[in-house]
Amino acid sequence: MRLHAIVSDLDTARVAVEGRATVVQLRLKGATTREMVDQGYAYRHLCKLHGVTFVVNDDVEAAIALGADGVHLGRQDPGAERAVVEGLLLGTSAASVEDARAGEELGAGYIGAGPVWATPSKPDAGPPIGLDGLAEICKAVSIPVVAIGGIDATNAAECLAAGAAGVAVVRAAADAKAVNEALAAG
Repeated sequence: MRLHAIVSDLDTARVAVEGRATVVQLRLKGATTREMVDQGYAYRHLCKLHGVTFVVNDDVEAAIALGADGVHLGRQDPGAERAVVEGLLLGTSAASVEDARAGEELGAGYIGAGPVWATPSKPDAGPPIGLDGLAEICKAVSIPVVAIGGIDATNAAECLAAGAAGVAVVRAAADAKAVNEALAAG
């Protein structure tokens, strides 16, 4: 899991897949489960066609209905136990070592750690944890950690150097090729 692209439109998802994203996470904040499912089929098809892991953000029911590979849940989102029972890859968010360990205990297959840096794409995110916070989380759990928050081609390699197994990009999803080149160079 190197590049986890978090997308809200199909064109960006296509570009991310063409840029070698290994995971596409569909994030439609405020959408109902029905809306998520209706829009999600095209993303699911795109990911299946290219052998890319497809994850739904925040909605276990939509993930199940879409036949998604996984679901990513924030610290306050319900459904982790159901996701594990249904065999979905579970990702959880963590801003601290305690959050990361709790996610691992729930059965998460990966942790989304951050925000590493401030990010305009999620203004309600907590304060940045920085590379030191990311490194602490990576050392505290035995599952892969994906760095998120303010990640782009200029700093993605630093996240890997801190111990992350991959990076998640929102703003840079349309520039997935540049991020992958930076990861390869780092």
